[in-house]
Amino acid sequence: MESQLRNSRVLVTGGAGFIGSNLVEVLLEQDNEVVCLDNFATGSRLNIEPFLNQKNFKFIEGDIRNAEDCKKATDGTDYVLHQAALGSVPRSVKDPVTSNDVNVGGFLNMLVSARNAKVKRFVYASSSAIYGDHKGMPKVEEETGNPLSPYAITKKVNELYAGIFADLYGIEVVGLRYFNVFGKRQDPNGEYAAVIPRFVKSLILHERPEIFGNGEQSRDFTFIENVLQANQLAALATGSGALNTAYNIAFGERITLNELYSLLRENLSAFDPAISAIEPIYTAERPGDIPHSLASVAKARIQLGYNPQYSVKEGLQKAIAWYWENLK
Repeated sequence: MESQLRNSRVLVTGGAGFIGSNLVEVLLEQDNEVVCLDNFATGSRLNIEPFLNQKNFKFIEGDIRNAEDCKKATDGTDYVLHQAALGSVPRSVKDPVTSNDVNVGGFLNMLVSARNAKVKRFVYASSSAIYGDHKGMPKVEEETGNPLSPYAITKKVNELYAGIFADLYGIEVVGLRYFNVFGKRQDPNGEYAAVIPRFVKSLILHERPEIFGNGEQSRDFTFIENVLQANQLAALATGSGALNTAYNIAFGERITLNELYSLLRENLSAFDPAISAIEPIYTAERPGDIPHSLASVAKARIQLGYNPQYSVKEGLQKAIAWYWENLK
């Protein structure tokens, strides 16, 4: 089974964001022509600056809520890797309307444009938030619960729309339910920053990071390299059983936030011994957060050939030097 996209025209929506810019980088290295569509709502121009002068890279500043921008980006495209969205459960709780407009309305625009452009495959970012209040562990794709946030609802609607477009129009779609992705270019700033870069930046600044709840919530943290692998495998998968469905993309192990904090503190102490003495601050739990998350990746292994290479510990060992240099 082919595992790398090569010599193709690939659209990465949200390509100036964390996951998107990492996809752009690896796709360019593999001799693809890459189009990036982004409006910098959550992405950064700094993330794509290294690519702007490359002949195989095209940047379109646009919004997936604008159908014309979507049409322009998908014209002539072989594959779409749709990463553009407003992430964050707390953001969606605070502003459900905008989250819905981007994550549902924008997603529908992209599906319509991809259908009209007759792309070979539409791979899109879903989320582990889909599992909601389902208590089963590990999470398996066919067993989901009630959504716990507007963000989770938007991702559920994405999967429903993708299925309908596959049935009605014959477009090939694959959804990837990401579990707490981390790695280089992840933004530590702002109210809705992800937990790992937020912890790291606080520790580098000798500030006490805030842990919501008692820290015994657990997550299946997923290093970015595993996600890059999954996107390409999803784009190239063959066989009807592999298509028009969604997959968990994770490592398949979980650690608590307290354990994560200890790992980060230990790794960063190699750069600055004073970090070893910094203790976190525990505050109230956030509404909409799920208590525990652990993925079964068996379906992705079987259907896609997915073989995640990096546990959270191994991923942090690779990422920590980047964090140290870029988050100071």
